[in-house]
Amino acid sequence: MADDLYTRYMAAYRTWCEHTARCTTCTTGQPACPDGTQLHERFTRLQDAYLNRQRKS
Repeated sequence: MADDLYTRYMAAYRTWCEHTARCTTCTTGQPACPDGTQLHERFTRLQDAYLNRQRKS
């Protein structure tokens, strides 16, 4: 069974990348619109949670 946290982290990353590909104000490293801000925050929260768990293993 796939790791659920990793799966959600990667899905958030893909969603963020798809958003930045079509948003004219956001860049890959910096959100600049309300939707982009929300997507980027979700991605970074999940990334932090995943990496913190990996460090503890």
